[in-house]
Amino acid sequence: MTTANFVQLLPLLCRFEVRFILIGGGAAIVHGLARTTYDVDVVYDRAADNLEKLAAAAEELSVYPRGAPAGLPFYFDLRTLRAGLNFTLTTTLGDLDLLAEVPGNGTWQTLQEHSEIIQIYGCDIPVVSLRKLIELKVAAGRPKDFEVVAQLRALLAEQTGEAESPV
Repeated sequence: MTTANFVQLLPLLCRFEVRFILIGGGAAIVHGLARTTYDVDVVYDRAADNLEKLAAAAEELSVYPRGAPAGLPFYFDLRTLRAGLNFTLTTTLGDLDLLAEVPGNGTWQTLQEHSEIIQIYGCDIPVVSLRKLIELKVAAGRPKDFEVVAQLRALLAEQTGEAESPV
């Protein structure tokens, strides 16, 4: 398993002016958590113009459904984006999760007020706030997130100076 190529993948999405918010392990790393992540998780805007931009960006990535047997006919285009919501993909730049909705009331629209623009790899990248990231991880309820939630809460407490994180 190799790590996702954040250095090329995020600027590619920016170059196509895709509206997205970085969540998951990538956001945790941006906020200061020392860890490895194997995919780029983004929540994307489902507006028609943004789906067109996302489809155009995907043409450069040779996307394929992660975990699917090789050789299946798969076309990741505007029609596919309109028909689905969440996509777990493998690309030429590593694994990419394109998410329209995540547990914890996480859509592009609702997460905007809980994100901040951070300069990453020469691009202005919207990144979910540390507090909201914790909420999203808790809402997901996956066993693999439990340890990360504890680490994120400790990081938040350290950054805010609070004895214990209120999240």
